[in-house]
Amino acid sequence: MASADVTQALRELENSSPLQQDRPVGYKRLLDQIQTSSRASNKFSADLGAFVDSVLGENLGVVAARPLLGAAVESIKALQDPDAKIQAGTTALRSLEPRIELFEEQDAQLREMLADTYQAQEEYIEAAKILQGIQLESSQRRVSDDQKVDTWMRICRLYLEEDDTTSAESYLNRAKNLRHQISKPEILLAFQLSEARILDARRRFLDASQAYHTFSFSAVLDEDERMRALSSAIICAVLAPAGPQRSRALAKLYKDERTEQLGEFGMLEKMFLDRLLSPDEVARFSEKLQPHQLAKTADGCTVLAKAVIEHNLLSVSRLYDNIGIDGLAALLGLDAEEAEGYAARMLEQGRIAGSIDQIDRVIVFDGSETSAEGGSSGQRKLVTGKGLRKWDARVQGVAEELERVASMIQLQHPVK
Repeated sequence: MASADVTQALRELENSSPLQQDRPVGYKRLLDQIQTSSRASNKFSADLGAFVDSVLGENLGVVAARPLLGAAVESIKALQDPDAKIQAGTTALRSLEPRIELFEEQDAQLREMLADTYQAQEEYIEAAKILQGIQLESSQRRVSDDQKVDTWMRICRLYLEEDDTTSAESYLNRAKNLRHQISKPEILLAFQLSEARILDARRRFLDASQAYHTFSFSAVLDEDERMRALSSAIICAVLAPAGPQRSRALAKLYKDERTEQLGEFGMLEKMFLDRLLSPDEVARFSEKLQPHQLAKTADGCTVLAKAVIEHNLLSVSRLYDNIGIDGLAALLGLDAEEAEGYAARMLEQGRIAGSIDQIDRVIVFDGSETSAEGGSSGQRKLVTGKGLRKWDARVQGVAEELERVASMIQLQHPVK
């Protein structure tokens, strides 16, 4: 409840009969009084609420009320106590609600201020909900495409802080429709990073890796942020399902000279060169993963464990022409039935070439990686020919290593 002094002053302003243009001066003088006296008596929120209610009444016109409400918003922003700021701002929002169509600008200012306060308190969901109430499609005020996308992306990022990817993606999709109208680089960067984080959370790791890698080249970011994005790109590439597409992603990252500076480079190099991974290496790498990247899938296996098993199986297919199912199980750290299941699934999906002899319990590999070519029926066609494919793979490996050595020489001994 408002203090007696403020209530009395408001009553006098409402019942007085001076000229209409003199009333705003009286309200402004009263607001100054509330700012100085009410804060000390912990009555600021109630007094300001009564002030806003009176300003929104029939005593003042809309034109006179708007600057007074703007001044009230500024007085709330000046509060140092976040709880008092939230209380006063919420009270003012409640008063504005019945006539919001006439005071959309002041409502937006209040909501942005409250969102800042909630965000500082790490109450991200509350901040997002407050921002959702801003009227972005309005005839009362002009809202640019940049402002719309900036608001949507801020809501998106707030939901991502709480790992609510469903809500975050809905606002990312809104911004996506205006992506090509964005003129501010920082808004575009926020869009790219949020998109990468959502793809990561959705376990679309190949797409996420590409998005993070692209983001890491942005000249607007400082060096630390670019390297963090590059690190995320490596992690997502490692977690992606083994196969030709992941091999291309790993090759692209391996050729990026910046990756050698990162702790994840050891894992990247082993995966790119198709070397078997040990449990200790996997355990050290898992310490760098986010909680959603350690979550278990429907079969009770973590994303990392599944990616490592598939990678080791792919590596085995490069080392052996054939291998017994029991021997494969020992290499993968699985029982024979699970090892056969992984091999059958990768063979069926065209990620390795070969066949399973269930009578002799032997897996026969047909050369290196398979490639999938989609025809009109959308089915995959296995490209075989072990000898030729191995020759091509070795030539490609030598050429890539030669290119890498030449790049290192140029860095150490640049041509003047």
